[in-house]
Amino acid sequence: MIESKQVQQVKSMHGYLAPLVQEIPPSGIRKFFDLVSGSKDIISLGVGEPDFRTPWHVRESCVYSLERGNTKYTPNAGLLELREAIAEYLYESFQLLYEPSDEVMVTVGGSEAIDLALRALIAPGDEILIPEPTYISYSPIARISGGVPVGIETFAKDQFKLKPEALKAVITPRSKVLILCYPSNPTGGIMTYEDWLPIAKIVEENDLIVISDEIYAELTYEQKHVSFASMPGMRDRTILVSGFSKAFAMTGWRMGYACGHQDLISAMLKIHQYTVMCAPSMAQVAALEALTNGMEEKDKMVESYNQRRRLVVQGFREIGLPCHEPQGAFYAFPSIESTGLSSEEFAQRLLFEAKVAAVPGHVFGLGGEGFIRCSYATSVNQLTEAIDRIGNFIKKL
Repeated sequence: MIESKQVQQVKSMHGYLAPLVQEIPPSGIRKFFDLVSGSKDIISLGVGEPDFRTPWHVRESCVYSLERGNTKYTPNAGLLELREAIAEYLYESFQLLYEPSDEVMVTVGGSEAIDLALRALIAPGDEILIPEPTYISYSPIARISGGVPVGIETFAKDQFKLKPEALKAVITPRSKVLILCYPSNPTGGIMTYEDWLPIAKIVEENDLIVISDEIYAELTYEQKHVSFASMPGMRDRTILVSGFSKAFAMTGWRMGYACGHQDLISAMLKIHQYTVMCAPSMAQVAALEALTNGMEEKDKMVESYNQRRRLVVQGFREIGLPCHEPQGAFYAFPSIESTGLSSEEFAQRLLFEAKVAAVPGHVFGLGGEGFIRCSYATSVNQLTEAIDRIGNFIKKL
């Protein structure tokens, strides 16, 4: 046995930490869901993760690759076969044309792609424009990159679309990057071709670069997704970010990608080379299998989400919570203003009193207060029970 030694502990290490990092709060989602850990009988509508397992043939391709000993590094940008498959998929699905050799790179999830894009673009003091409510990571990563995040509030009355007048109102000489997340996490809002046209004009007039997070592109329900990169003149101004987590039920595989002008991708690749080298080789094999033979399963999952979407929206409206109809992703964003509670108080009381976990809307930025985010990527039985519990909880308020 190793003898235990008394170690003199430093009371606090905060003095060694970078001030910028100390200022950034922990994830509002993760902080809240630490309360859920270990609790029994909780129905979770919180974490944005498909309830489906990765299809068996995708998992099997990874196992077979491991059995053959394919465990070495891949090229920094990812397996060429995978990049070719990504380029072909984007062309067939969204009419986007990218050269696999130097305009496509594979990343460790879409999150790494966003981080790489911001670090490659931002100089200290540059402003990053972010329509909100939105995915919680953009603003902290922008700050870590030395940038200044600037929120642009969107509203339920507009289906949480980015309005051109709102974008114009925040632009200054320091504005450099516009981050887009459509279909939207957390609202489920989408943008159409007509919605994008005036936004594209403003982007060009103000010489902005766009990071378009389209991780939910496949999850649209009443009309097909329109990529911002497909708008006239926007391809070379846009870094398209996407991945396999949501549509292909591959969250834990950490498979993402970025596409764009070769100069932008080359800059991102430099950082990628020095930080993670390459995405995991066996996960890349699985991603290739998903793109090659996984479309039928993807479509079935999307149809299932669509059925649950209708159930959840109708359910919220019936219990007295106004809820705009999400056209994409797998989230509902009902208003809880009528209860008189803040989103934080509502979510905490809902958890402890009704045993339903949802995310308070304020963590998603401007316009999020007065709402909760509820993922419908869970079973119909769980969703039905959750709606009943929320309805009973509201009656008791």
